[in-house]
Amino acid sequence: MAASAPLLEETVPFDEDDGNYEERLANRVVHPYVTFFHIAFRSAAVITYLFCGWFSDSFITSFVFVVLLLSADFWTVKNITGRLLVGLRWWNYVDDNGVSHWIFESKDETHSKINSLEKRVFWIALMASPIIWAFFFIVALFGLKFKWLLLVLIALVLNGANLYGYIKCNFGSTANISTSTTDFVKSQVLKNAVNFMASSNKKDVASNVKI
Repeated sequence: MAASAPLLEETVPFDEDDGNYEERLANRVVHPYVTFFHIAFRSAAVITYLFCGWFSDSFITSFVFVVLLLSADFWTVKNITGRLLVGLRWWNYVDDNGVSHWIFESKDETHSKINSLEKRVFWIALMASPIIWAFFFIVALFGLKFKWLLLVLIALVLNGANLYGYIKCNFGSTANISTSTTDFVKSQVLKNAVNFMASSNKKDVASNVKI
């Protein structure tokens, strides 16, 4: 009976153990759907504005479609993509005195890993869109297409607001996402508790006076 062939074993180094793993990870999209919609809505608004005349002669229909896409882009960028792709968020609230407070938040990059590819995509799309709409504004102005100027102005306001908010978050933020929201909730709970106690005391005083 012939002897069985010897079993050869070979140790192959795991690819992720080399020093290039972090670099390869940085060049991958970690949030593909979020990144897609960050670009999709604003691109769709631009494309619809350029080619809406091919599909409809109604200005109202084209106006509504573009505004809906701009609104979807504004909400998505403000509430989702900025927080997930670059760790930034801006928002505002109105206190009990009717004063509007603007909050610009940013994550501590030393404790949060921001994907460099997603970060570049976020900022390029964020800055390119207002430039494109500014070009459309100049074309509509010199072409005396005043009815389209209103639509372009809406696009500039919405895109410009997000751009300003995230620039403020990135370079001039004083709040941290993990703490500012908690502090705001605490302050609102405290205010509501004080107001409740004050209203209860007023009711007690009123009932004693009636008695």
